[in-house]
Amino acid sequence: MAASTSGAIKARLEGLAFGVPVFRDGPREGQEPPFVVVQEGMPAGIDTAAAGDAGDDPQIIETVTVDLVQHARAKTGVTTTKNAERYGLAEAIAAALHGQPLPAHPAKVTSVRVTGIDRFPIADNRVRHSIDVQIRRALLLAEVIPG
Repeated sequence: MAASTSGAIKARLEGLAFGVPVFRDGPREGQEPPFVVVQEGMPAGIDTAAAGDAGDDPQIIETVTVDLVQHARAKTGVTTTKNAERYGLAEAIAAALHGQPLPAHPAKVTSVRVTGIDRFPIADNRVRHSIDVQIRRALLLAEVIPG
C-alpha cells in the first residue's frame, strides 16, 4: 500500500509495461530520459459535491502532475539526427490513469480524472509532457493528526 497519492500513481504506472522508470518528486541524479516524475503537493480542496452529509468522511479534490521527460532527437551522424520522442506515450500514460481506482492509495479514491496534457520543449534536447490528474478521495485522519 502506498503512503500517498503520488505513491499510488507511481505504483499504478510501474505496474504497466511502458518501459520507463517512475519517480516521486524528481529523478535520481544522472537519470537519463525517458522517465516519469509524479509531483505531489499541488492544490487540494474540499469536494463540496461529496461533502455535507452527517457522518461522512470529509472528501477532498487533489491535483497531481505527472511529468514525462524524453529526448526529442537522437544524433545519427555528425550533422544528422532522428526523432527519439515516443509520440503517444504521454497519452497512453494519461489513459492508464483516467478512471482508475488507485487501489494502492491508503484512502478511498472515488474518482481519477485526467484534466489536460501539455508539451513543453526544455533544455538539453529534452521535451516534457505535463499530465494534470485530479483525484477525488477521502481525507485521512493521519493527514490531520500527526502520528
